[in-house]
Amino acid sequence: MDANHYRLTSAWALPAAPARVYAALRDVEHYPDWWPQIRTVRRLDDHTGELLIRSVLPYSLLLTAREQLQDEAAGLLAAELTGDLVGWSRWTVRPDGPGTRAVFEEEVRPAKPLMRRLAPVARPLFLANHAAMMRAGHRGLLRHLTA
Repeated sequence: MDANHYRLTSAWALPAAPARVYAALRDVEHYPDWWPQIRTVRRLDDHTGELLIRSVLPYSLLLTAREQLQDEAAGLLAAELTGDLVGWSRWTVRPDGPGTRAVFEEEVRPAKPLMRRLAPVARPLFLANHAAMMRAGHRGLLRHLTA
């Protein structure tokens, strides 16, 4: 197993229409309003932004996300990631009963040398850190959609 390869998936059940969920997830510049671990977002151009992220562990990640796909009819949002993590992320938004199921997938490798060196022993902590961030994002989006 490659300790520096991460394939992550989170699924969120949300009590709102898919179009509303999609709109909130597409509006990356406002993630810090409802997702506490996304500290700042800075637009670089119409398709690229820089995100500063910090979860439970005492380190921050600076990512550049470049839009690869935005297809509301298909419920898909995808981005190429560079910076402290390199790879891609994707949201898939689908109706689910009276609400919506939003699935986040990410495949990344750390570019930060310290993260790469620590991965063989710290991988479980990195995964727990990501899981905590995703739980907080789910709670934040629930509050945002029901406000």
